[in-house]
Amino acid sequence: MVVGSVLVTGGTGYIGSFTALALLEADYKVVIVDNLYNSSKEVINRIELICGKRPPFYELDITDEAALDKVFTEHPDIDNVIHFAALKAVGESAEIPLEYYRVNVGGSVSLLRSMLKHNVGNIVFSSSATVYGDATRFENMIPIPEHCPIGPTNTYGRTKSTVESVITDHIDAQRMKAKKAGKSGAEWNAALLRYFNPAGSHPSGIMGENPKGVPYNLLPLLAQVAIGKREKLLVFGDDYASKDGTAIRDYIHVLDLAKGHLMALNYLREQQPGVKAWNLGTGTGSTVFDMIKAFSKVVGHELPYQVVERRQGDVLDLTANPTLANKELNWKTELTLYDACKDLWKWTENNPEGYDQDPPKAFLDALKEQ
Repeated sequence: MVVGSVLVTGGTGYIGSFTALALLEADYKVVIVDNLYNSSKEVINRIELICGKRPPFYELDITDEAALDKVFTEHPDIDNVIHFAALKAVGESAEIPLEYYRVNVGGSVSLLRSMLKHNVGNIVFSSSATVYGDATRFENMIPIPEHCPIGPTNTYGRTKSTVESVITDHIDAQRMKAKKAGKSGAEWNAALLRYFNPAGSHPSGIMGENPKGVPYNLLPLLAQVAIGKREKLLVFGDDYASKDGTAIRDYIHVLDLAKGHLMALNYLREQQPGVKAWNLGTGTGSTVFDMIKAFSKVVGHELPYQVVERRQGDVLDLTANPTLANKELNWKTELTLYDACKDLWKWTENNPEGYDQDPPKAFLDALKEQ
């Protein structure tokens, strides 16, 4: 029995695809939209391979309001949106800020306008821990709680915090308007999910992160070093105030992260809280050198790296305090850093070209036997 219907924007991307899979496995109807700028349509086949359901897919740009209108018109049962579609590289955002604001902020406005026209009230927004900026500037804010003041240090983070404000203003306005008309307005809700560093792949080895061009995240870069596509990993700075001088991050397995989106959506539907922000992370920080060691262990040999200067906008420590999500969403991470490394290596070894190749026959055969 279908429990609800969800539009997933950016649904062929890394976190979007895993969330679409989690929704389908929880008996939601899913419709995916994506412009395939940094992803592949092959994801839809892999989702179907794993769960036996094939979500409808529309190739469109999030800034194209008329195209979004068409999707809502063709699927009038959609009553929820999970919004991932965005540009997402911190370094690149400093080079082309206008494009980041056009896509991330402008695209979100287009989406909200289209949702409003079609009376879709629930949105789960893929935000980021980067909205906090350097939380070490305050006392007792590491690990970072949701009440930590917002103060992003880079363009990407500023686009995310801007969209959080846009969504908050929109939901508050709709609730106020409803109350003036003598209604409750309870159907207008938003979850702002500030997550930390997603990592890992599907344990089957047929679905994972598939960045086009140069990956921007540490683990996919390490995977490319391990498979010989990249000579060494560049470590940005070893002069931070950490145990080994490298920056500290909270790495969360993508399966746990996807489950967090599912729980947040369920919470909006059941509790109708208005706007709520939650951190999705493990609560455990790992340095860059911790990660290199963990991944080297999985691969079976040391991976080469070179320390270079810090990147502009990078901060010492982004570790989550996930207590609120643990308590309110009844969600907590179950998979470890080792699981993330192990699953990523299985995906990389068997799909060195990512989604630009057919899934390994052995995996397909094993899946069919299940």
